[in-house]
Amino acid sequence: MPTLTVRNIPEDVHCALKALAAKNGNSTEAQVREILAAAVQPKEGQGVGEALWNLRYAIGLTNDEATELEVNRERSPARPMSFDQLSF
Repeated sequence: MPTLTVRNIPEDVHCALKALAAKNGNSTEAQVREILAAAVQPKEGQGVGEALWNLRYAIGLTNDEATELEVNRERSPARPMSFDQLSF
């Protein structure tokens, strides 16, 4: 397994990591591995579709407004992107 060395960690951060590790019954090293894994792995359970669905409720979109958006949305296929010329 690869090894990673992190230098110059502020003392207060190191103390907080040790305290968190003790609280969770981990070694400091195991706690850092958990934190790093959680930071770089995709969140489970919510894809783009679900996030948009939840956003609908978060902004207070009514069913009538959602229906209006669906009825009036653009349905033609998107044009492929071209880098030959700029068009705005």
